[in-house]
Amino acid sequence: MDKAKLNIVVTDDHKLFRKGICALLYDFDFTNDVKEAGNGQELLDLIDSSGEVPNLVLLDIQMPVMDGVEATERLKAKYPDLRIIIISMEEDVQLVTHLVDKGIDGYLLKNADPEELELAIRMTMKNEFYFSSSLTGAFMRGSKTVSPVKDVNNADLFSERELQVLELICKELTASEIADELSLSARTVEGYKRGLLSKSNTRNVAGLVIYAIKNQLVEV
Repeated sequence: MDKAKLNIVVTDDHKLFRKGICALLYDFDFTNDVKEAGNGQELLDLIDSSGEVPNLVLLDIQMPVMDGVEATERLKAKYPDLRIIIISMEEDVQLVTHLVDKGIDGYLLKNADPEELELAIRMTMKNEFYFSSSLTGAFMRGSKTVSPVKDVNNADLFSERELQVLELICKELTASEIADELSLSARTVEGYKRGLLSKSNTRNVAGLVIYAIKNQLVEV
């Protein structure tokens, strides 16, 4: 993460939860300023009226007036570099996949520990994707009922080295950590990552991870 501290907006219609997250964020050494919004429309109005785009938005899904799905779509259309982490109790695989396609950078469950929230923020601000490990089980269960994206021989699309890189990506290692693990340069790892995205026809690392789990290309 860059040494510059973060401006964050917490968006949730439950005031007590929202206030708790705001207080917690100030315990992290990377936090500069935290603002609040009670729903997606308040969030958009807050950013527009302030004239300043935050570094990160923590966003609930189920909210009145404008939910987190619509807010994500509007924010990513207007501010594509804005980082968004969903914080929700929803474990619906299709919903998570849809939000990943819309460009979210992380997905965290509301019962997560404070340490996991800090990890999720640090990872997303380093251009890595984060989602709660408990969601992996949901994706694995979904993979038994959802048809593979291509066919049963998906593994044949990828070289042995690509599958090694893919497995480490799914274990949430960064590019530099993968490089160290496989004795490669970080640039080479990024090249493998681009190839994996192209072959899997996914837009980002989050989509790639979901693709790998659904098609049972990795053991998680």
